Amino acid sequence: MAVDYSMLEWARAQFAMTAIFHFFFVPFTLGMSFMVAFFETIYVKTGKAEWKQITQFWQLLFGINFAIGLSTGIIHEFEFGTNWSTYSWVVGDLFGAPLAIEGVVAFFMEATFAAIAFFGWKRVSKGVHLTSSWLLAAGSNLSALWILIANGFMQHPTSAFYTFNIDTARLELTNFMNLIMQPVAQVKFLHVVTASYTLAAVFVLGVSSLYLLKGKYTEFAKKSATVAASFGLIASIAVAVIGDDHAYEVANTQPTKIASLEGLIVGEKSAPIVAIGIPNKVSVEEMKNMKDNEGSFAFEVPLPGLLSILGKRDPNAFVPGIKDLIYGNEEYGIWSWDRLVAEGQRAIKDLQAYHVAKKAGNEAAMKAAEEDFHAIVADVDGTKVERAELMGYGYFAELPNNGINRAFPPVAPAFFSFHLMVSLGFWFILLFILAYVAVSKGTYWNNKMLQKAALFTVPLPWIAISFGWMSAEIGRQPWTVFGVLPTFKSVTPIDLVNVQATFFMFLVAFVVLGIAELKMLFTVVKNGPKGAH
Repeated sequence: MAVDYSMLEWARAQFAMTAIFHFFFVPFTLGMSFMVAFFETIYVKTGKAEWKQITQFWQLLFGINFAIGLSTGIIHEFEFGTNWSTYSWVVGDLFGAPLAIEGVVAFFMEATFAAIAFFGWKRVSKGVHLTSSWLLAAGSNLSALWILIANGFMQHPTSAFYTFNIDTARLELTNFMNLIMQPVAQVKFLHVVTASYTLAAVFVLGVSSLYLLKGKYTEFAKKSATVAASFGLIASIAVAVIGDDHAYEVANTQPTKIASLEGLIVGEKSAPIVAIGIPNKVSVEEMKNMKDNEGSFAFEVPLPGLLSILGKRDPNAFVPGIKDLIYGNEEYGIWSWDRLVAEGQRAIKDLQAYHVAKKAGNEAAMKAAEEDFHAIVADVDGTKVERAELMGYGYFAELPNNGINRAFPPVAPAFFSFHLMVSLGFWFILLFILAYVAVSKGTYWNNKMLQKAALFTVPLPWIAISFGWMSAEIGRQPWTVFGVLPTFKSVTPIDLVNVQATFFMFLVAFVVLGIAELKMLFTVVKNGPKGAH
């Protein structure tokens, strides 16, 4: 069936819009849940009413976000069925397992303890209420864990936890513990939650700074800012450290992604990180004749050797570029795109031959096709690769020139989203260092410039996290499941008008919800802590 690329791009745009909008709420929930629990711990330890007031104020802001965030997340599940039904069919047995646990365990945990945390102030003891607040925070973060385990599978599927069932033509889970413990998912989870803690700390510090600038609720603001400065300093540094590990995992599991994120066209030893740059658009035909990376950027400030350190932990190591990953590199044992497509085609033919033989009752032919389908075709650093794992590449044979123009992510969007995320991350570290030192010395309360910097930084963590998700998901293209299922084969074959209609319906709903949330948050902040409960 021919691919309707207009419908595909609209379906992708709809999912991207939903994901980004939903993720405006998620990190605030993850981070603020822990900050609220920490504020309440101080209240229970000290018994001072002022800390109860602080807890209830930030909990109210958290609660508004929590309620709206839940409603936006549900839309995702509908989109899997409406726009991405082929994806749901092929990977549903595997992808659905962590999401089911997220719903059964984490979601119900959140729902149960949210009720006590929000409405139990006068109904349960201090100890029970505090425990509920911490369990709500744990449930929220567990929810993120299971979702990121599912996403980690999409980023780096391996035969360590799944197999392709030749009878059903579906992926099946074979090792649940390996799925949970996959390094890509674990480091992605830690990166997301520490980024969320940073966002919450920026928000608390920014709102506290607003009160200090206006000379209102100064004691409340000082205590809140003190906690935020400490919490944010630890979290922002943790984001950078874990982000380094995350980049290492990406470099070794998704080489086309890291090459696109850094605009590396021709692989090289002592590969640089481009601190600042404007990548040129380079066609695959131009790449084929390139001997080095001259001309790949209109402007660049390279930091020699840092990409080799980031990706290989060796300043002299070779990092493959997009050219190497498309046209192959025999010296480093890198297969060409055409060779991968050829192996994928053979896997598809084996699958077809198996079912023809099964229908005819020819067991010998079935066995031969199955053995060839699951034959080991490569050994990558000790990991054996079956032909079945390359079947996704075979579908690109349907496209002109084996779909080579779609063999890697779009460089400019990946590059800019990644570098903007990293730049903002370093700004958060600098802000919290300055804030922590100023708070420790008692000078923050009169430092109007630093207070204004904190206030104007409030929206930036949302922007940074959105760019982070963009670099992760754009960088995975052209795959929904990396190397296994192409995006153009994952979509539901429905009319373009249906996708466009739901896109604008969701857009209107998101705008309304977004305005409602902002209005409620601004109203609570304007009324201050005395109007919190």
